[in-house]
Amino acid sequence: MITARAVDRHVEQLFEILQRLHSAFASANIPYRVVGGLGVFLQISQRNPLAARLTQDVDVAVNRSDLESIIEAVKPFGFKHRHVAGLDLPVDAIKPKTHSAVHFIFVRERVRPEHLEAVPDFSDPTVTEEGILLAPIRDLVRMKLTSFRLKDKVHPLDMDSVGFITPEMEAGLPKALRERLEQVRNEEAQSTGAE
Repeated sequence: MITARAVDRHVEQLFEILQRLHSAFASANIPYRVVGGLGVFLQISQRNPLAARLTQDVDVAVNRSDLESIIEAVKPFGFKHRHVAGLDLPVDAIKPKTHSAVHFIFVRERVRPEHLEAVPDFSDPTVTEEGILLAPIRDLVRMKLTSFRLKDKVHPLDMDSVGFITPEMEAGLPKALRERLEQVRNEEAQSTGAE
């Protein structure tokens, strides 16, 4: 059955999972940054909630050397660790049928061998009112342009649309990432010009 509350439930589920993860990391003093679509969503929401694009999962950047500590830290907060298809995933043991997945990615490592850059090391985070640590905009832009899947191409455009990608930030990107940013801008201009 279709319900208008489905989106609300999904958002509540994402934030409930995120809050438990944050509590686990904070209790064990483990550094992390929220990245991926949720990191972009939260950053854009502060500037223009209507421009924020919802995501389906929670991506968290951590140090690989902290993985054993993380596995222990998340247990009391209702997560079980699984290593599936090369990914480290904390599985929700409280609500096992949850539709929101959690993925750990590792700083200073490439998520995939073909990626142009590694996940940026921890830099000063954007801290939400709840204390959750988000990757800063410049790191999110680099990661999205590095990944460059179809679903990742929209996030730099979203960040650009609210003024997050400044000329200084753009100038600080490596040439290959500046070219990708220009490519997504051109594709967007062509698609909106064709309507």
